[in-house]
Amino acid sequence: MSQSATVVVIGGGYGGASAAKALDEVADVALIEPRDAFFHAVGALRATVDPEFLPRVFFPYDRLLSRGRVIRDRAVAVEPGRVTLASGKALPADYIVLATGSSYPFPAKNEFHVASEAMEQYAYAQRQLAEAEQVMLLGAGPVGLEFAGEIKAKWPGKGVVIVDPASDILCEYEPELREEIRRQLADLDVRLILGSPLHDEPGTRSGELGRFQVTTGAGIDVTGDIWFRCYGGRPHTDYLVGALADVRHGGGRIAVTESLQVKGQETVFALGDITDLPESKRAGAAMRHAAVVARNITSLIEGDAPTAPYEVGPAAIMLPLGPNGGATQRPGEGIGGPEVTAQYKGADLLTGRFTQLFGLEAG
Repeated sequence: MSQSATVVVIGGGYGGASAAKALDEVADVALIEPRDAFFHAVGALRATVDPEFLPRVFFPYDRLLSRGRVIRDRAVAVEPGRVTLASGKALPADYIVLATGSSYPFPAKNEFHVASEAMEQYAYAQRQLAEAEQVMLLGAGPVGLEFAGEIKAKWPGKGVVIVDPASDILCEYEPELREEIRRQLADLDVRLILGSPLHDEPGTRSGELGRFQVTTGAGIDVTGDIWFRCYGGRPHTDYLVGALADVRHGGGRIAVTESLQVKGQETVFALGDITDLPESKRAGAAMRHAAVVARNITSLIEGDAPTAPYEVGPAAIMLPLGPNGGATQRPGEGIGGPEVTAQYKGADLLTGRFTQLFGLEAG
């Protein structure tokens, strides 16, 4: 190991964990991650309504790597060849993988570094939601739509309204997908208020039980007992310094080449939410990025050029509306309905896949 190339992977989310595991046999890997457990954000919304599902979205890191190490710390200054941690320790690095992902309002993500504390927040949200009769979700993107489906699957009689200034849902996807999702939402009695933003947000905090009334720009009144913000991601890239200080653009995202090297850098790679790739804000995309990064770093270690390209594919989505609902758009396969969506994602929200990644027994 002492003679191996050193690879420092910053961030242990979907892409970072996958890249670290893929490189574990060919390099001396250090994965830098402040959390004590991987958080499976794909399952976060179900974890917000289902107490039995909640423990299934946390995976310990201790079996992820067989040769490398997971360092529970945070990168505060990263430049080519060197990573400085919040603890003050500096790590030399032949190769660096930037995989720090993005923040997103609770419950789609959380800011806790200790799994038990995060679980307490989700358990509290479950209790608050159980008491509410009317729920408002701000944002009709995939998060808001999926959250509505999870709430209705748990509490069919609870009122749910989704508000968004956009004129339609999921505009980047096929009309047939949008139509299918709207049909299922109507069957679930989820109310959509589109094309008009709120004059003001509720006086209560997001996720806190408390009666409110708000009005949209079109004069539509909405009352509720609890509301959640379902939009507003922000990439985590404020630790870049030196030769990497100016690689950010477009709200903090990083420009990458087709080999997923940071533009202008040979030994620094980036993947997932922090890149400027148009489909980067999905767990599956981050894991596909990781496979390309691992192949290219392996090539460089072996003295070859990094020839594995990443190609952005056509728009695709699997959007569950609870365990048995939702719709899917996959290239070349048309639009799939609830059965297809449940089979591939909705039934367990891919938790089985991550028991394997983190070296745990399924079940």
